Amino acid sequence: MRAYIIRGVLQSLIVLWLVLLIVFLMLQMTGDPADVLMPDEATVEEVAAFNKEMGFDQPIYVQYFKFLFGHDDKNLGVLRGDFGESFYHNVPAMGLVIERIPATAILAVFALFVGLVIAIPAGILSAVFRKSWIDHFSSVLSMAGQSIPNFWLGLMLIILFSEILGWLPTSGYREAKSVILPALAAGLYATARIMRMMRSTLLEVMAQDFVNTARSKGIAEAVVIGRHALKNASIPVVTIIGLELGGLLSGTVVVEVVFAWPGVGWLVVESINVNDYAVVQAAVALLSFMFVGVNLAVDILYAWLDPRISYS
Repeated sequence: MRAYIIRGVLQSLIVLWLVLLIVFLMLQMTGDPADVLMPDEATVEEVAAFNKEMGFDQPIYVQYFKFLFGHDDKNLGVLRGDFGESFYHNVPAMGLVIERIPATAILAVFALFVGLVIAIPAGILSAVFRKSWIDHFSSVLSMAGQSIPNFWLGLMLIILFSEILGWLPTSGYREAKSVILPALAAGLYATARIMRMMRSTLLEVMAQDFVNTARSKGIAEAVVIGRHALKNASIPVVTIIGLELGGLLSGTVVVEVVFAWPGVGWLVVESINVNDYAVVQAAVALLSFMFVGVNLAVDILYAWLDPRISYS
């Protein structure tokens, strides 16, 4: 298991390095950074001074080295979490992103909770009552969850529960119940994937010999499923849950915009609109780190649940 964890950590470090490389190239691919970051009325002298101050007049490999490690006492480099200052807010970019992380994390956790509450029971019932109306209904729900765009679902939820019924707020994060609608909109896709995985793995386990042996001993079907089948079917489901949590942490941009949720996704969209690329770079890097970290934790949990698993 130690070798498994070491290899997972090394692979995660490679992914994180590639993320930093992509984050660095983001600004380079926009063209001349001065054209993006300087006002239209800036003079040639001002543009030249800006390029010299920021190091944009140097070779790209020098810029990349300074991007990673910094070039003075004020710029420590991204390896120390310093992505420079926000040009729009005039505060450190990473600090601005970190301030929005709690809101995104709350939304992701509640969305995953919605997914688990619906998906696990539905997946179990769908497997136990295979080819029944419950199974067919679950299949329809799963296809709907993977097909309906979350921005459209969010708008429909606002119209129904906010405008027509008046039960829930339309946007923002002013009170606890404000998270319900965005969590439903973000969690439906996760619900569909978890439910299908729960059903397929449980069906596979229920067809194995040790389950049939337990049944032949006269053990009640509920005990066979709950004590034997579910435990063995949980490993792939744990993996999907981890992937969905990582995806929700880094992929709720559309939902946050629809509901004006003050998270990282909404901050990224605002920063793109005002060409505040330091904040965009910091947000992309931090969300990617979180996603990779969640996946690494899931890999380690996977190996702990089943020591037989290895990369080989």
